[in-house]
Amino acid sequence: MNFNIDHLTEEQQLISDTFNKFVDKEVTPNAEAIDEKGEFPMEQFMALADMGFFRLRYPEGSGGVGADFVSFCLAVQAIAKGSLSLAAAVSMQSLMGTYFLHKFGNEDIQERLFQPALDGKKIAAICITEPNAGSDLSSIGTSATKVEGGYRITGQKMWITSAPLADFFTVFARAGEEKKLTMFLVEKDFEGLHVGKTIHKMGCYALPTSEVAFDDCFVPDSHRLGEEGEGELQLREILSKIRVMTGALALGVGEAAITATLEYSNERKQFGKPINRFQAIQLKLGEMGTDWRASAQTVYYAARLSDEGKLTKREAAMSKLFATERIIDICDKATRIYGSYGFAMEYPVQRYFRDIRFTLYGGGTSEILKMLIAREMSV
Repeated sequence: MNFNIDHLTEEQQLISDTFNKFVDKEVTPNAEAIDEKGEFPMEQFMALADMGFFRLRYPEGSGGVGADFVSFCLAVQAIAKGSLSLAAAVSMQSLMGTYFLHKFGNEDIQERLFQPALDGKKIAAICITEPNAGSDLSSIGTSATKVEGGYRITGQKMWITSAPLADFFTVFARAGEEKKLTMFLVEKDFEGLHVGKTIHKMGCYALPTSEVAFDDCFVPDSHRLGEEGEGELQLREILSKIRVMTGALALGVGEAAITATLEYSNERKQFGKPINRFQAIQLKLGEMGTDWRASAQTVYYAARLSDEGKLTKREAAMSKLFATERIIDICDKATRIYGSYGFAMEYPVQRYFRDIRFTLYGGGTSEILKMLIAREMSV
């Protein structure tokens, strides 16, 4: 199947080709080992840093490459094709983990943390979700109390990607008289910061995810990112891009699942011929190919809107909703074509089936997205 994305510029095609070649050579052959080892894929993480992946999104004046959002999504898709654990880790670093430092960090923060993060020498994390607050930002209870010279943060965060290795955390907490969300930069050696137990997941084994607690953690005024009370506004500014990027992650996994299934269905023989000659298999393959192509059109339409400054909440939500749900179905069909071998750990299709569910939750669940889309349709 042809997985090319239509209407790319020369630069976009070059970025896509570059990262696909790297993944085919350095990631895909090691994907099973990365998964089984269950440890942060530092070697591949640093290799992508050397390739400039973390610099793609940022302007040249800030040490970046100045690539557009379509190019970023193409790179994300390529990496996810090889390993969703790796793709999720590097996407976190290059989008949510460093964005607010770039936008609001002072000169010291830019020099000590942001620039090294672009080289992969510092690892970033973002702390939003809590035990009782996921898609509902209004339920966030972590507090930041103003004291002389800074704030004291108290609360607990959950599902924090890369937390055990992170050098710094962007933390959302309630501050000020109106208790509105505000962003703070917390460095790993700040007293009162505690990285808790690792959360064992059904997929993305090599992507460490942990609890993080703040016990009267002092954060200096210089580490407040943006104005007090504007955290939710700033998060929503980037949330649409997070959703489109998650769609690109799903596309990569879907591409891998379809490729593996096409190869298997051509090699596997029953009744004297390859199983892809049977109508029941062809029906599934036809649906898988169509769903992937439609998902790609939806995701890259939204990515182009972002580059044009026209991306709406509705279009971003639609792209994530459609792509993730369709590609979860693709991975399910893939395991069915494999039959009992789809249940065997020796074939990668079981990993795609497990890992793809990661894309359901980041950036808003399908149910939240459907309600958002419905509201936007009524406006």
